[in-house]
Amino acid sequence: MRIAQVAPLWERVPPPAYGGIELVVGLLCDELVRRGHEVTLFASGDSISLAKLESVHPRAMRLDPSIKEYSIYEMLQMSRVYEKADEFDIIHSHMGCAALPYANLVKTPTVHTLHGIFTPDNEKMFSHARRQPYVSISNSQREPRLDLNCVATVYNGIDTSTYEFHEKPQDPPYLAFLGRISPEKGTHLAIEIAKRSGWNLKMAGKVDVVDVEYYEQQIKPHIDGKQIEYLGEANHEQKNALVGGAVATLFPITWREPFGLVMIESMVSGTPVIAISMGSTEEVIVDGKTGFLCHSVDECVASIDKVAGLNRYDCREHVVKNFSVQRMTEGYEAVYQQIIGERFSKNGHYQHLPTLRSVR
Repeated sequence: MRIAQVAPLWERVPPPAYGGIELVVGLLCDELVRRGHEVTLFASGDSISLAKLESVHPRAMRLDPSIKEYSIYEMLQMSRVYEKADEFDIIHSHMGCAALPYANLVKTPTVHTLHGIFTPDNEKMFSHARRQPYVSISNSQREPRLDLNCVATVYNGIDTSTYEFHEKPQDPPYLAFLGRISPEKGTHLAIEIAKRSGWNLKMAGKVDVVDVEYYEQQIKPHIDGKQIEYLGEANHEQKNALVGGAVATLFPITWREPFGLVMIESMVSGTPVIAISMGSTEEVIVDGKTGFLCHSVDECVASIDKVAGLNRYDCREHVVKNFSVQRMTEGYEAVYQQIIGERFSKNGHYQHLPTLRSVR
């Protein structure tokens, strides 16, 4: 099957540190290639992939301060993708709304993975293009009132073999927080949980420009290098060591998290997750087995003492079974086959339906 994967230009694929969408796209591309598909990745020029790389800019946009109009490069990328549409059996967009205006202009079908959340602004575009095929990354992400054509839910996956399993926490014990330092991720709540429980907290994650004021006012004053530590942005090995060595990873989100890779990165390392029950957390965490789903900071604090009763092997096995890159790729292969099958059915050309794993 000839597949175009379209990734945001803001970050490299895969990301050197933080970047959930780009991590998923990178893993998906490589696994599809391993399965015999002919994959073209449209991404920043510094991306690393087994797929054929097409780019309109040599490096990730966030590393180029000379760029003033990001949208121009996004339009250039979309133009290149759809100018080449006839070269593909399916186009898979990870770009939010960006591909929607182009998709109905070509015969090649486009499927859109919904990586983000709905806003009053983007809802207008999604509603306009509601009949195009979408994939949600959790059931909780869906908005029935928008009546979008969601053909499947495919959970994000990770390469579980690259995460070291930590049979027990490090000594001295600590809690971990991993993710963007932002109000949505609840960094301030993680600090509150640590202070109220008396536990040490180690945090890692990037601070986006829009969150600098939040960091300076609500986070930085609490960082003392003793009870509350901030380690900066972490790469893969550092993330694995941070969450794997923790007693528990805190995930006190304040928004409807569409998925949350941090949860599965923690559990595959052996570490249970204490999360606010919101968004996808109920679909990712098995309450009382791989972590705890809480409804308040008080419940999060109370859950810390219960973590010792959980089996860290159960945490890893839960991820291996449900959130591996292989499981994710199988889900997308089924989606591609379904969408292409429906398109060929309408045209009466079933005999030309591309066969999975056959690209020549």
